[in-house]
Amino acid sequence: MLLEFRVKNFKSIKEEAVLSMVANTDKEHIGSNAMPTGIKAIPSAVRSAVIYGPNASGKSNLIEALAYMRAVVYESATLIKPGQEFNAQRFRLDKDCLDEPIEFEITYIENGVRHQYGFTFTKTRIISEWLLVYISPKPQKWFSRHYDNEAEKDVYKLGASLSKGKNSWKDATRSNALFLSTASQLNSEMLTPIFDWITNKLVIFGAGFTPNIDHTMKFMSSADNTKTVQDFLTSADIRIADLKVEKRKGVHKTIHFDPTKSAPTEETEEREIDIPIFIHEGSNGSLIPFELQDESLGTQRLFSLAGPVLEILKKDRILIIDELDNSLHTLLVRKMITLFHSTEENLSTSQLIFSTHDTNLLDLELFRRDQVWFVEKDLSNATNLYPLTEFSPRKKEALERGYLMGRFGAVPFF
Repeated sequence: MLLEFRVKNFKSIKEEAVLSMVANTDKEHIGSNAMPTGIKAIPSAVRSAVIYGPNASGKSNLIEALAYMRAVVYESATLIKPGQEFNAQRFRLDKDCLDEPIEFEITYIENGVRHQYGFTFTKTRIISEWLLVYISPKPQKWFSRHYDNEAEKDVYKLGASLSKGKNSWKDATRSNALFLSTASQLNSEMLTPIFDWITNKLVIFGAGFTPNIDHTMKFMSSADNTKTVQDFLTSADIRIADLKVEKRKGVHKTIHFDPTKSAPTEETEEREIDIPIFIHEGSNGSLIPFELQDESLGTQRLFSLAGPVLEILKKDRILIIDELDNSLHTLLVRKMITLFHSTEENLSTSQLIFSTHDTNLLDLELFRRDQVWFVEKDLSNATNLYPLTEFSPRKKEALERGYLMGRFGAVPFF
């Protein structure tokens, strides 16, 4: 489960922004909206977090930061070539920030152990990198690395906890590659699980991005899962009599993200592909097939999200979506949130993090107060991230009304 994400000097985020999933001592919805961590110092973590803020306040940049961090971990040791630069934007409205590194840090729990991993980097190289592992209350520093300007080289401290081979991993790590990524490529038994958690557990959909239906089609490879998707759509009041899969020849597109480039690349290939067919019942009882493009935009988006959501609920992952409410009715979004809060549906430690403009979701019957976050820009046009708990709202307070009146900030001023 994710506990915390920190970012500094990335796009509109100038000072350090901290998104925390650690639950406070409030007992409200503790059995549904929060889950035990197994760690005495951090008893519970929340199952979801919602982020509000006006347009251009930095909500998307916060989610982009998570995606960029994951991309650097995944690709720095393989796709990034020697001497290649990182295409990451710093806070441009303060010239001092242009010479400062970007900083990312993520803290999570896996198998009852807390991990704290982070790194800083400039346009041309990694400046520092560190990993703390809390096997006991006192953390073990598995490794740290920083660039010595005077010596013009990386200085490493490799903990005794790391297995043999750590020196060869260090020697193989380029200046623009992460030690974690390189060690994983060289089959480090201790560091590969950390690499895998960051690259596989975080499922991120950016603003305006609808997941490829391949996710849902792959999930529907069994009859049981096809029925599960149909039930998911039906529970959201999408009235279909049946859901089937047809095989046809077509063009398949694959999109790859490279952190060194400004835009993703796209590959196409001809092959046999699966097509979803929605069966609707006509007025005379006849069954009429519809293809996905014949359905409404809301149904198309919900179908595309069905596979990732249902799979994530089973496989202990973190779903992060920018503008979850895009093309979806408030009640459909509410339904999706309650799936993550349900101890019957969410049998793992899966979490949901999303941004939205839908103020109807600002409801203390749906969220705990420590699950609600706001983003706004200060006088220097820098993004400021802060939780609802800073305002100590009452338990029965009408949050939507208070937010629209400007009590919590993070609203546009005309």
